[in-house]
Amino acid sequence: MSFTRFIIKRAVTMFGVLMATLLITIALVGSNMDAILKQSVALEVRQQVTDNKHLVSSFKNPQDLDTFVENQIKQRTEALGLDKPWYYPPRLGLSMYKILTLDFGHAKFLTSDTGSSNVKDIIFEKMPRTILLFTTATLIISLIGIFLGALAGSKINSKLDKITSTFAIISSSFPVWWIGMLMIFVFAFVYQIFPARATPLIPVTDPGYIGALLYHMALPLITLVLIGFGSWAYLVRNFIVGIMQEDFVTAKRAAGISEKKIIYTHALKNAAPPIVTVLALSLSGSLGGAIITEAVFDWPGMGRLYYEAISVLDLPVIIGETYVLTAFFLVSIFLADVLYGYFDPRVRKG
Repeated sequence: MSFTRFIIKRAVTMFGVLMATLLITIALVGSNMDAILKQSVALEVRQQVTDNKHLVSSFKNPQDLDTFVENQIKQRTEALGLDKPWYYPPRLGLSMYKILTLDFGHAKFLTSDTGSSNVKDIIFEKMPRTILLFTTATLIISLIGIFLGALAGSKINSKLDKITSTFAIISSSFPVWWIGMLMIFVFAFVYQIFPARATPLIPVTDPGYIGALLYHMALPLITLVLIGFGSWAYLVRNFIVGIMQEDFVTAKRAAGISEKKIIYTHALKNAAPPIVTVLALSLSGSLGGAIITEAVFDWPGMGRLYYEAISVLDLPVIIGETYVLTAFFLVSIFLADVLYGYFDPRVRKG
């Protein structure tokens, strides 16, 4: 199988998964979404009629006014296609098309920092902050983990190896929200080095907002790195342990190549496919797992937005975030597959 055909096959598979996920999401919230949309239409029509004093005064009695309002609601409902069930093929197809083109409609309760109720505006406002925090944390974690894991894997049963393995087990045993609360208590209340809330108090339009955001990001970033790099180091350590026992490593040593060059050049090169795969999945997984972390630190990103949307049952925001996070995850898997196929030709030929 050629590399181009391999990429096309993976892309088609990922798009199919995205469509299936989108369909399942719509099916789960379809009836509730219809109820909310119909209620919104009714409230909007009544508000418009009530605000038109001249129109209201033209009716002789309240019954005629109610009849007029009900007719207007019925016409608006039919115009929007809400008189048909959510699973009616034309409606379902239109809903999926709108979501695919990032047309998520308007939120019912939540707004962006600038006051917009457009779901796309709300999500795109929060997205850079989540990417900033979790991408930075993942890159730092992976760099420390790769260096430390390669070093520990080359010295099996050494003191460094035992410390790395022990720390990985301990750090992986504690949930991030619990460590987060401890970090807030110690560094925000006891020593007062960092703010307790990761949301800057100054408005977004303030010139100093970027600096304030980076300062508020420090504590959640430190927490994520502290929890994550141990397991990364242990993972890389296990990859290196297996590779260091291969015949080509023995041959490199016999040729007089330094141990450091063998570890960080030849061994890591052979461990690249699984490491790249784990890195790609870690990036997408960190974005998906941002809900609890951002809720604990009050970081103004997509995770906290998801938490708030679930709390108030703002379905347009929930659907929009689900689609965006699913797309992120599938793109990460696709890139991991492509890189794995690039580094290991056996994958694309299988």
